[in-house]
Amino acid sequence: MTDPSLDRQRWPFCWGHKVTLMTTLLVGLIAGCQSEHPTATGAKPPPLAVKTMRPIEQTLERWDEFNGRMESLESVAVRSRVSGYLDRVLVKDGEKVRRGELLFAIDRRTYEIELQRAQAELERVRTRRVSAQNDLRRANRLKLSKAISEEEFEQRLNGVADTTESLHVAEAQLAMAQLNIEFTQIKAPINGRIGRELITPGNLVRNDDTLLTTIFSTDPIYVYLDIDERTALYYRRLQGTDRPMNSLHLDAELGLIDEQGYPHRGVIDYLEPKMESSTGTLKLRGVFTNKDELLTPGLFARVRIRSGNPTQGLLIPERAIGTDQNQRYVWVVLQDGRIVYQAIQLGELHGSFRVIIEGLTSSDEIIIDGIAKVRPGILVKPEPIVIPYDG
Repeated sequence: MTDPSLDRQRWPFCWGHKVTLMTTLLVGLIAGCQSEHPTATGAKPPPLAVKTMRPIEQTLERWDEFNGRMESLESVAVRSRVSGYLDRVLVKDGEKVRRGELLFAIDRRTYEIELQRAQAELERVRTRRVSAQNDLRRANRLKLSKAISEEEFEQRLNGVADTTESLHVAEAQLAMAQLNIEFTQIKAPINGRIGRELITPGNLVRNDDTLLTTIFSTDPIYVYLDIDERTALYYRRLQGTDRPMNSLHLDAELGLIDEQGYPHRGVIDYLEPKMESSTGTLKLRGVFTNKDELLTPGLFARVRIRSGNPTQGLLIPERAIGTDQNQRYVWVVLQDGRIVYQAIQLGELHGSFRVIIEGLTSSDEIIIDGIAKVRPGILVKPEPIVIPYDG
């Protein structure tokens, strides 16, 4: 047998590697045994605290949602009925005006002269008529005594008729001159808000041609919507086919682009009787009160129309809903604290709550906040909260 000491002397390099290898194997074996017993640093994390609630059941009304544009009930282009130079502008751009309020004044001096001429002409014709009537009375007396010929009597009679006709013409000319004086005062034909002035004092205004400004009525205000054939038929039957299309009465609500929900109340009062063949739609009109004039002609509007009987619905806060491509989902907390992904089908929005058509029951507990931080299968600690319904 070979002496080990001789091997160490002969192969010193190889002997050192054997010792190192044995040491490494021994350390690995010890570590493997220790891994069967987890230390404090390898313990499972505590459950994640999350805010939760159960879907609420609520009586819901059916609403159909549309987009539309607002228009004035009345819009009047203001023009002068007489020609002349603009003398004064008595309103400011955008000012609210009342019917009959003075807006513009045309230089009236020329029309005052015409009025004086018409008055003088009327007086002259009246004098002629009185003279003709006196001549006719004398002719009547002379005719009784055969002191006047029939031809002369006819001349007196025709004189009265001619002056009577001239009197009517003079009276009409005077009335027209008086109207022209009135027309130099251009007044608001409707209540509303005035647009910008399009002409300044000193410029020539031509009757029925020069546009001075435009007035838009503001309260109430119309909203026009486009609806398809099926929806139009549904509303007709909902109201009764014996009811005229211009006397509908469907409750409606309106919201502006920067508003939450539909804070403005109104009614649908008219359905156009003819379909637009190029679009396959009909015009539906709503009317809304506008005391604060926030609703402005030309603005975009979101409108919803009550269109059915109340039903029971299941709702959850909108913020609890996640989006996975085209799918909407929520996280449902199980009894053992694990969470699962649950796809849902959404309905209408009511305030900050969304109707759930399919995917949940009233007993399901869902995560409300922090839905982007959780993953399937993790343990959570639910903390139930109450969120008041605001639909």
